[in-house]
Amino acid sequence: MRTSTTPWMRLTRRLGRGRNPLRRRADVLDAWLTPAAVILFLALFPLVVTVTGSLVRADNAVTERAQSSWHPVHATLQRTAPGTAQPGYGASEWQDPTRARWTADGRTHTGYVPAPAGARAGATVTVWVDGAGNVQLEPMTKAEAHELVIESTLSVLAILAALLIAVTQLARWAMDRRRLASWESAWLSVGPVWSRQGK
Repeated sequence: MRTSTTPWMRLTRRLGRGRNPLRRRADVLDAWLTPAAVILFLALFPLVVTVTGSLVRADNAVTERAQSSWHPVHATLQRTAPGTAQPGYGASEWQDPTRARWTADGRTHTGYVPAPAGARAGATVTVWVDGAGNVQLEPMTKAEAHELVIESTLSVLAILAALLIAVTQLARWAMDRRRLASWESAWLSVGPVWSRQGK
């Protein structure tokens, strides 16, 4: 006659808390590997979010201070930008390094600037330069800085989850090998006895 089991009983059995006499300590440890990994992830979650957010915000603050001296200037393209013009795309799309000339702080500079693909020689593009007149990427906006914090935090959390999964699988693999060795050892001691009794 089958006895009904509650979800709580099934959970306790799965976690190695049942009364199965054949269950070994390795089986109990194996059952607790995944819950332990989940608990550890949840415990480290606030720390990872706080530390990662603080580090990225500090790095963003350094970048913003460096960008505070940048200013936009107009650069004249000396050559036609590579590629073909892409109608319907914004100015930030399809940028190609193109040789140009610009003036910053009363000095004339030449070099490569990002320009829309297919832009003609003689066209003017707006670029950002630092205090020395060197071309820089467009300064990071507040929204981009916030997105960087979120993306970095999610990336670190994903790495943490992957690391815990890898450690869990490695521990399970090691315990499986140990169990197999134990079973082989037990069979070597019991097998001959059973063989003699069967004769």
